[in-house]
Amino acid sequence: MSLKSHLVELRNRLIKSAIALLIGAVIGWILYTPLFAAISEPIKRIAEEKGFNASINFGGITTGFDLHLQGAFFIGAIVSSPVWIYQIWAFIVPGLSAKERRYTFGFMFAAIPLFLAGLYCGWWVMPNVVHALLNFTPDDRGASNLVAATDYITFIMQLILFMGVAFLVPVVLIGVNMAGVLRGKIMFKSWRFTVLGVTLVSAMAAPGNDVFTMFLLAAPLLLLYFGAMLLCVWLDKRRDKRRAKLAEETEETADSATPLSDLDNI
Repeated sequence: MSLKSHLVELRNRLIKSAIALLIGAVIGWILYTPLFAAISEPIKRIAEEKGFNASINFGGITTGFDLHLQGAFFIGAIVSSPVWIYQIWAFIVPGLSAKERRYTFGFMFAAIPLFLAGLYCGWWVMPNVVHALLNFTPDDRGASNLVAATDYITFIMQLILFMGVAFLVPVVLIGVNMAGVLRGKIMFKSWRFTVLGVTLVSAMAAPGNDVFTMFLLAAPLLLLYFGAMLLCVWLDKRRDKRRAKLAEETEETADSATPLSDLDNI
C-alpha cells in the first residue's frame, strides 16, 4: 500500500473508533446516574456506621456537568473497547507475517476479556477500598469528611483502570515469551526490580499515597506477573524438549543415510 492508502486506512479506522466511542458515551451518559449512586453507597454506609458527616462535595456550578461528561466518556471507552481494539489490530495486521498475525490475534482474543475482567475486579473491590480508607476518619460526632467529587471520581476511575491494565500483564509476558524474545528464567532473574517497579506504579496510581490502597493495587499485579513467569518457564521447557527431540531425529536420519564413499564403491 502507498502512503496515501495507509493514511486513508488510518482515517477510516479512526472514524469507526470515534463512532463506537460516541455511541458508548451515550450509553455511559445514561448509566452514569445509577453508577454514581453505586459508588456513593460506601460513603453513605461509613457515615451511618460511625455517625459522622461524610458526603461527596461538588465544589462548583459546572462540576456536576463536567463529571457527568467525563464519566460518560470513561464508560463509553470501556463499552467500545472491543471495537477500537479491533480497529487497531486490523490496521496493523496487513503488515505482519502469518506467524506474527497468529500472535497478535491471540493477544487480542485474550486481552479483551482479561481487560474487562480486570475492570470488573476493580469495580468489585472498590466499595471495600473506599470503606476501609474512610474508616480512618476519627470516630467523633463533630468530625466530617467532605470528599471532593472531582477527586473521588478520579480515584474510582484510576482504581478500576489500573486493575484492568493489571490483568493484561500475563498476556504481554506470555506473548513476548512465545515470540522467543524473552525466556522465563530471565524474567525470574529480574523479580526484585519487578516488585520495586510494581510498588512504585501502585503508589502513583493510588491517590493519597496510602499504603492500604497501594497494597490492594500491587498484590493482583504481582500475582499475575509471577503466574505468567511460571507459565513462561513451562513453555520454555516444552520448547526445549521439542527442539532436542527434533535434533535427535535429524541426527538419526543423517546416520542412517548411505555415506558417499559407499556409493562410489557400488
